[in-house]
Amino acid sequence: MSKKDEGAKKAVAEDAPDQHWKLQVFYLCFYGFMTQIRPGESFITPYLLGPDKNFTEVEVTNAITPVLTYSYTAVLVPIFLLTDYLRYKPVLLLQSLSHISIWLLLILGTSVLAMQLMEFFYGITMAARIAYSSYIFSLVAPSRYQRMASYSRSSVLMGVFASSVLGQLCVTLGNVPFLTLNYVSLGFMSFGLILTLFLERPKRSLFFNRAEPACNGAAPAELDKMAKAGGEGTWRWRDAVLCRMLREVGTATKQPQLRLWSLWWVFNSAGYYLILYYVQILWNKIYPAREDRRVYNGGVDAASTLLGAVASFAAGYMKIRWTLWSELVIGAVTAFQAGLLLLMNTTTNIWLCYAAYVLFRGSYQFLVPIAIFRIATSLSKELCALVFGVNTFFATVLKTIITIIVADKRGLGLSVHPQFYMYFGYFTLLAVAYLLAAVGVGIRHSRNKQPAELAFSKELHQPAADVPAKEKSPEAGTVQA
Repeated sequence: MSKKDEGAKKAVAEDAPDQHWKLQVFYLCFYGFMTQIRPGESFITPYLLGPDKNFTEVEVTNAITPVLTYSYTAVLVPIFLLTDYLRYKPVLLLQSLSHISIWLLLILGTSVLAMQLMEFFYGITMAARIAYSSYIFSLVAPSRYQRMASYSRSSVLMGVFASSVLGQLCVTLGNVPFLTLNYVSLGFMSFGLILTLFLERPKRSLFFNRAEPACNGAAPAELDKMAKAGGEGTWRWRDAVLCRMLREVGTATKQPQLRLWSLWWVFNSAGYYLILYYVQILWNKIYPAREDRRVYNGGVDAASTLLGAVASFAAGYMKIRWTLWSELVIGAVTAFQAGLLLLMNTTTNIWLCYAAYVLFRGSYQFLVPIAIFRIATSLSKELCALVFGVNTFFATVLKTIITIIVADKRGLGLSVHPQFYMYFGYFTLLAVAYLLAAVGVGIRHSRNKQPAELAFSKELHQPAADVPAKEKSPEAGTVQA
């Protein structure tokens, strides 16, 4: 067989898999879009506080909503590990079943305990998002990661936007009751479960099911032998890999930029999600609408999602010297968010509160892709995934501590307005810390710059007597001789 024939066969053989992964990515993006179509989600709080369920504000604020944070914290690490070990699809099935459980409980549940169970399942669905976001990496080559990840994220944002618009149109123009919206959401989630069944289960994953188990400090053949040994030896190898990677994460945190953006991820995302959990209660307090059609939560969610997508896109084109300006940018954005929280909590105009919330979400989403880029630039794919997992875990733990102290009835049990004053103080402290760090960076930079400029100036004005002998004229050399 000629080389030409072999090349033609190879091209045909490579073309089929190429088309296959494209279909898989398209199906995954379609799945991501459809599973976000939950038009009743923007109206859960007014539904619970309204005549359908008739829970009190104290029950929703201090007994029901805190369970979401506790559930997320409890299941985050197990789901993170199971996602990789079971190769994504089983966890996506668990997520779909949890979504169905949420809407069944919202429709059929009548007690506080039932709503707490609903929030528990909600925590599972949030923790299981890692399965969808990392699934894409098992389908494509590393050279395509960035583009495919943007496709999958865009499909989710489009789904959230479409869901919010659909819900708002149904409520405002169609005068559809919240209960009917929940039935519609249940139907879409059931369809999402069917879509999950047709997802292909990948043969490899980032940590436990590596196609080519190669690590620093060990030859591929050696790791292959360890993987094939089976039984206890296999588990020792897996444990060693994870432990070694955790040690490498600890070493990586010595890099100032990675440490800074990881701290931003932990502290700011904890506060951000607490605002998301409780903002609907604040809206209901400011504007307790007597008619469902005058509740505009869906429109606000759609606007904030759209602004967040635009801000994320714009952040990708921001070219500055991040090693010098990161602290200042983070501090300025955090101070802006603190001001928005104060405005949201003090205004009696619901539209002003809506606008402040949209800007709050947009400013957070603006920094997210920058944080991802600054953290990921110096890390491998596996370490990057682990760093984000660790950051998310610490953020969740911090969020849980704040919830226990501020919101839970066993803690301070604050109502929504005092809570938002606490969150305003939290973001203000963060802004002050970031801005002080920015001042410190500026001072260090100016001090490092001055000696360099001084040395350059001395070289420029260096007298002839100080020039080395080998640089002098032949006449000078003759005199010295």
